[in-house]
Amino acid sequence: MHAYYADHFVLPLPSGHRFPMGKYARLRERLRAELPQVELLEALPASHGELALVHTPAYIEAVAQGSLSAAAQREIGFPWSLAMAERARRSVGATLLACRSALDGAGLAANLAGGTHHAYAGKGSGFCVFNDLAVAARLMQAEYARTRRAHGPLRVAIIDLDVHQGNGTAHIFAHDDTVFTLSLHGAKNFPFRKEPSDVDVELPDGCGDTEYLDALERALETMEQRFDPGLVLYLAGADPHEGDRLGRLKLTFDGLEARDRRVMDWAWRRRIPLAFAMGGGYGHDLEATVQVQVNTYGAALQYRERWRSQVPAGATGAGAGHWHNAAA
Repeated sequence: MHAYYADHFVLPLPSGHRFPMGKYARLRERLRAELPQVELLEALPASHGELALVHTPAYIEAVAQGSLSAAAQREIGFPWSLAMAERARRSVGATLLACRSALDGAGLAANLAGGTHHAYAGKGSGFCVFNDLAVAARLMQAEYARTRRAHGPLRVAIIDLDVHQGNGTAHIFAHDDTVFTLSLHGAKNFPFRKEPSDVDVELPDGCGDTEYLDALERALETMEQRFDPGLVLYLAGADPHEGDRLGRLKLTFDGLEARDRRVMDWAWRRRIPLAFAMGGGYGHDLEATVQVQVNTYGAALQYRERWRSQVPAGATGAGAGHWHNAAA
């Protein structure tokens, strides 16, 4: 299974900054040591043209040239630097490459970072500079249209299970019926002004495994009644974990792994390619955050083997009809 990284671009953050930049390199170290079946590949940067499928030219240029206002940098949560701009482009590039890998026959692929769902078309927010999920959805649709126009548009489901609502993603696709946005998130958590997704499930502080998994099951059922995707983008945030500083939910390691397996199983049974990104994770213990993410990769590898070995009986959904290269 291919997984793309850009952790060698480290932001020069001030001492005491709450963003755990070190988690990305640590995740790569642990995957290399514990799950060698994950093929770790350096991400290429997204081009300005690719970013412009979602973001405004003025905003792209401001990030590239370092002309973001002080207020814009505060809203993002990072001071501007060349490393910040390059990392943002490569974080998007990693999700683009993961989507291509999944669609070209792998079934599953991943971005070790990404999930930057608070970024809007013309601004960043909440540690998110560019919206990798949105750019990936639009670019995969464009590439699909060039090769398989007769099959109609590629329909993309974004399943956002970060603890924070994907407000930027929801706003970008508010009037696009080819992209379905689903979000489970803390009701009282950031962002305090939510944007309406196609399905929003607001969870109370202290929500645990059983309540969360029941809510996820209902949300997937609702999506299935309304939408038939050909690609799933999954934001597997670690921040619903009970040890997260910013999450306010109480999911255990087992509960989060069950969450991951449910989403991957939903896609696999319908033969829908799935690309995932790691999203948020701000544990008091960095190793706990990384463990959540390692568990996600462990589950993904098992589903990757299922893709390699068999087609599920009675496979349904758009993915079964426009699988790019099932023999790859």
